[in-house]
Parts: sequence; C-alpha cells; structure tokens
Amino acid sequence: MSSSGLPAVSLFSNCGAGDLGYSRAGFEFDVMAELDPRRLSIASLNLPDAATVPGDLRETWPQVVEQYQERRGVTPPALLAACPPCQGMSSARSGRGRGNDPDAGSRDGRNLLVGVVAKVTHALVPRIVVVENVPAFLTRVVRHPRTGTPISAAALLVRSLRQRYYLTPLITDLADHGVPQTRRRAFLCFVRRDEAGAPALAARGRAPFPRPTHVPEYGGEQTTLRQALKELNAGLLDAASAESAGTGMHAVPVWDAERYAMVAAIAKNSGAGAWQNDNCIRCGEPAPDHAATCAACGARLARPVVEDRTGALRLVRGFRSSSYTRMYPDRPAATVTTASGHIGSDRTVHPWENRVLSPLECAHVQTFPSDFAWGNALEDWGSTNVRAMIGEAVPPGFTQAHGEVLTGVLTGKSRRPAISLSDQRVRRAATTLARAAAAAQARSDR
Repeated sequence: MSSSGLPAVSLFSNCGAGDLGYSRAGFEFDVMAELDPRRLSIASLNLPDAATVPGDLRETWPQVVEQYQERRGVTPPALLAACPPCQGMSSARSGRGRGNDPDAGSRDGRNLLVGVVAKVTHALVPRIVVVENVPAFLTRVVRHPRTGTPISAAALLVRSLRQRYYLTPLITDLADHGVPQTRRRAFLCFVRRDEAGAPALAARGRAPFPRPTHVPEYGGEQTTLRQALKELNAGLLDAASAESAGTGMHAVPVWDAERYAMVAAIAKNSGAGAWQNDNCIRCGEPAPDHAATCAACGARLARPVVEDRTGALRLVRGFRSSSYTRMYPDRPAATVTTASGHIGSDRTVHPWENRVLSPLECAHVQTFPSDFAWGNALEDWGSTNVRAMIGEAVPPGFTQAHGEVLTGVLTGKSRRPAISLSDQRVRRAATTLARAAAAAQARSDR
C-alpha cells in the first residue's frame, strides 16, 4: 500500500475525532479499533481509508496487528494512538472506590486495558505511542495482572515499554491550547529510543507536546464560551417547547413547566445555579436555605426538588456547587461530558438561554471540524448516544497541534513549537507519575 502519510493505528477510537486531528497533521490511519461498531462506523465516515476492527480489544487486538501488517508489512506505524476508557478512573463516577485501593481499581476491568496497548506496541513496535486519559490514570492503583502487586495503571504500561521507549508525560488543561472548555487530561508519549528526533528534541530542552498557545506567558488568552458560541453562530434555542427546541444536531431536550421555570429563575450570565433561587416564583417571598417549598404560600420552590418515598418534597441530593448551574459566559466552558444533555450534571446549562448546549455546540466546543460527518447517527441512535461520542472524544484541535509536533520529531521538519521540558505541565506529570510508582512500591513492600 503506497501512501504519502505517516502510517498510524488507533485503539479505542470512539468516533474517530481525535484520530482526525492527527490525520490532519500528516498521519494516515491504516487501522482503527473500537468496541462499539456504531461509533466505529462514524470514525470510518471521517477516515474512510482505514480498516476497522470492532469488538473488545482484549480479544480483537491480534486482528489489529494482522490488518496493519497486511497493509504495511514490516514497516512499523509512525504512531499508535490509544485512548482507553476513563470511566474507572474518573472522579465523576461513583462506586469506583478509593484511588489507592488496588482491589477496587482492578474490579473495573477497563482500568487494565493498558495491557492491550502494550501487546499491540510489542507486536508492531510503533515509532511513537500516545496514550490519553484523565489525570487519575497516572495514580489509579490496580493489581498487576501477573504478580498481583499494587501499581498504577499508567506505571504498568510504563514498565512494559521502558526498555525500548523514552517516556514524556503531560498533565494539561486543553483550554491552554485553544480548546474552549476546561478539560484537564493526562498524556503519555513514548518515543522509540532509536529515533534520532527524540534526543535532538530533548537537547533543545523541549518535550514532544505542543506549546500552550492560549496562556499569558505566550501572549494568549483562553477562549471563552461566549467567543466559541459567537463563532459557531448556530441560532437561538429554547427548551420550553418542541417548536423552539431546534432540529437535528442543533436541538435540545424539551423541559416540563417546573424544570423550565427553575432554570429561567437563574440569573442570565451569572454562572449561578438553581440552588441559589432564593425567592418563591409564586409569591415572591424569600426562601430559607435547604428548603424545598415556600414557607409563606407552600408552593414548590424553583430549585432542584423531588418527591421522597412518602410523597414529601425535598431537595435533590447532588453536587450543589455545579449541578443545575449555568456555565460562565466569559470563561471556557465546563468540561463537555457524556452527560451534556442533563442539567443535573456539571455546569451544563447555557449561560444566557434557558436550555443546555446542543450536540452541535458541544461538538464545536470539543473542536470538531464543521465538516465532521455524522451520517444517520442522530436519527438511528438518538441524541444521547451522539452526545456520548462527543463527550468521550479527544478534541481534534489539540490532536492536530500535537500531531504537528510529532511529525517534526519523526521527520526533522518542525511545524509547531514544542513545549519546554521545564514547563509545569510536564514537570507536574513526571512528579505525579513518580510519586504514584513509589507509593505503589511501598504498599507492595509492606
């Protein structure tokens, strides 16, 4: 197979958005692998030249290797990009157990999927391996699948690859790189030790990640949600009725009268939540803290209220600092998650309109290109599934920038400034990873 692009393989591809960013930087994906065939079909729409391997990678990873070798023979991939599921790591997930409990960590098998990354790496020996996850990936303790000793999920992968690869970790807020949302993520970048570009980059005091562009030290500012929505200019929506809630990708859930009144009572552009709706919307009397009904007229307050088992009204038990809360207009958006359509999640309410963000707006905040192809996903699988794909994507705006640094490492032709090795984002990640490894070793020695 002849190609002008640098050959690449993707594991845990989701809908292919992150891979699309790398492809726009010069990588050509030969194989994409994803558990959900529906997601993989969307990835294939946007990267149609790649072979696809659906199914559980713990079983299908040999097919990934076979498909790649059928195309490229013994030529190693220039890039292996892997984004294992973060659900077992994320602090937003209840029931995951304490982060330093190896038994709790190992109960969720997704926390051990780094083993698949290691197997494919050993089989194909890619020139660069990039792994993305939430920052807890660096510290979440599991049991080593062979020895049973405690070890962080990231350290498990590092140990497997360290003889052949240099490692540079990163913890960064993607808002510092132009993504218009707060999105803290951890990356591990492994570069093969026989790659001349790796020591050359280090000799210049640089690491294989893009320099943050939207920070004061480099003369930039983070992109605000107001700026992002103005740029998209998708049009006004309102959750009061089906007629005003939009259509297609630019549509939002319709709320009942009580939910709508609750959100409408939150001051526009305030960044406040319904928990702070302090006056009864029926009689106007002040409402005491933690009350669900008005003491003066008995009406249900415009707060997150539900009925308990006895039929009495009470406040929802939730995160009162960020649920049922408007986003700040003049800051980056809150992290776009799989729950972007639910107002009980973390800051999902539009800053000044009475609704949540539409899937189109969420995709834009995630830096999906405007021509990203969704096929019939919305009609066939519904808004919830589309929102999940968007929320779990690696923003392609960042992966394109990262890819431009990586192509410079591989070709010697730099297209984008690389981050300094002394940058706090690199040093913090290295320190976090080292401390997690030391803590796990100490627990193992007891």
